[in-house]
Amino acid sequence: MTGHLELEPSREAGTAPSATVRRASTSDLDAVVRLRIALLREYADHPIYGRLRPDAERHARPLFSSQLASPHEAIFLAERAGRAVGLLRCVETHASPLLEPERYAYVSSVYVVPELRRQGILHALLDAAERWCRARGLDEMRLHNVGTNESARASWDALGFQVVEQVRLKPLD
Repeated sequence: MTGHLELEPSREAGTAPSATVRRASTSDLDAVVRLRIALLREYADHPIYGRLRPDAERHARPLFSSQLASPHEAIFLAERAGRAVGLLRCVETHASPLLEPERYAYVSSVYVVPELRRQGILHALLDAAERWCRARGLDEMRLHNVGTNESARASWDALGFQVVEQVRLKPLD
């Protein structure tokens, strides 16, 4: 799932970035857990993401730790004044052997703290992810985003992502 986003203006050449972005390491686990749980909490009314377990943080720590250590994925942290204020997860994924490309990047868990949105942080995170993808020889990025979030849809459209499928849910009695 990608996070709540608002379209952020491009920075003008020569202006300072609104945050620094770097690849997170296992020593950043606390910040990653905090930001990814905050992302899920923004979707309390969502039929899937709104079902946050009461012990989600306990389950998140080993999961996110293994993601941080994986050679096939990267979590990028945006920092301002030494504080983690955003993140983006990018996973090298193998596609169906029947389709091309053989590999692509799956983007998920995109989040910028609400008070710092619309300041270029999303762009900086996406730029870092694109550099990581190119270095791995990947030439396609995919993501899922919450369809009911108007600003997220507009942001991803403006960043060049196209809607190509839908996820549907049918609860079984």
